[in-house]
Formats: sequence, C-alpha cells, structure tokens
Amino acid sequence: MLSPKVEKALNKQIKIEAESSQIYLAMASWAEINGFEGVAQFMYAQTDEERMHMLKIVKFVNERGGHALVSDLKAPPTQFGSAKEMFETLFKHEVFVSKSINELVDITLAEKDYATHNFLQWYIAEQIEEEATARTILDKIELIGEEKSGFYLFDKDIKAMITPLPTDI
Repeated sequence: MLSPKVEKALNKQIKIEAESSQIYLAMASWAEINGFEGVAQFMYAQTDEERMHMLKIVKFVNERGGHALVSDLKAPPTQFGSAKEMFETLFKHEVFVSKSINELVDITLAEKDYATHNFLQWYIAEQIEEEATARTILDKIELIGEEKSGFYLFDKDIKAMITPLPTDI
C-alpha cells in the first residue's frame, strides 16, 4: 500500500513523464517541418518511450492500491530556433526529470517504502542513459559547428540511435 505522500509524488512524476512525451512530440513536429527527417524519427520514438515511462508508473500506482491521476499538461514549446537549441532544451529537460526522480527516491526512503524505491531504480538507470544520449548528441552538434553538410550527415546518423521499445510495460 502506498502512503499518501508517495502516491502524491508518483502522480507528480506521471505528469512529468506525460509532459516529457509532449515535449518530444513538439520537437518531432518541429524537426519534421524543418527538414530533419532522422531527428524527427528519433523524437517520435522518444515520445513513445516517455509515454511508456508514464504508463509504467500509472500501472504501478494502481497495483499498489493508489489511484493514478491523469491531469492537465503544460503545453510544450513549439519553436526551437535551431537543432542545437532544441537539443540543449532536451538536455536541460532530462536533467530536470533526473532531479525529480531523485527527489521521489528520497521520499520513498523517508517513508520506508522499499518496494517503490526498488521500482524507481529502473528510472534512475534510464535517466543516466537519457542524459548521456543528449550529451552525445550535443557533442556531435558542437563538432559540426555551422556546417550544413555536417547536419545532413548528422540527421542520417541519428536514425541509428533509435531503440525499439520493450513490449512489456
């Protein structure tokens, strides 16, 4: 059984994961209309992944006797200026998500909810990967500089970074 404090914190994380999915969707749309086909495909895959992260928490909350809530979402930005600015926004957002999950872990420890603490370990590992991916992409963009042909190759290469979603939620 979830304590009210843990349930509230998990519901907050559900909203953050849903908003993450929306942010990636907005980035996918922006990339697509700006000719970044590979980046768009990558972002569409990421939006699905973030939704899966949200659904995992929803099911966990409900299975533990809580009530997972579906709430209003903050609208994501729709303009990003450049691919570099978009990926900088993405990186900052992933750092924010990591911080939120770490705060959630602190709450589970304070509440002595070791089952939820154990459940969240997957999210901690996932965030390490998400931040590393964003950093790698930013490093590649930095190497490219302002060279247009470099962005053409980058757009093709990013397709290789798309990972298939697991089928179990």
